[in-house]
Amino acid sequence: MSQEFVGRWKLVHSENFEEYMKEVGVGLITRKAAANLKPTLEIKVEGDVWHSNQYSTFKNTTLSFTLGKEFDETTPDGRTVQSVVNFENGKFVHTQKKDGKVESVITRWLDGEKLITTLQAGSVVSRREYVRE
Repeated sequence: MSQEFVGRWKLVHSENFEEYMKEVGVGLITRKAAANLKPTLEIKVEGDVWHSNQYSTFKNTTLSFTLGKEFDETTPDGRTVQSVVNFENGKFVHTQKKDGKVESVITRWLDGEKLITTLQAGSVVSRREYVRE
């Protein structure tokens, strides 16, 4: 079922994203710029390695990972975290830790024709919706 995520997705709706970025420590100028972007997310898989590429007018990023295997990640805003992505109950669950403590959990799943992403840090939750390009 995870293969259904493969493709290009355009952000069409975002709630509480700036508050999420503030909670994880993103600086004011970066938060303001990122909150107004409508990025395209491209998901690909090659063998066991997944690639999540995000394209915007501000910055392009690439995240490559193997399901269930911990890796060092540098977030688009420059934070360094230890991450693991699992596929559970039809959802990608991406856990980011800083100094051994969970900093945020990013969950992606399909809801009809939409790709839904929630980003949670502490009590702050952001929801972003994408449609296939």
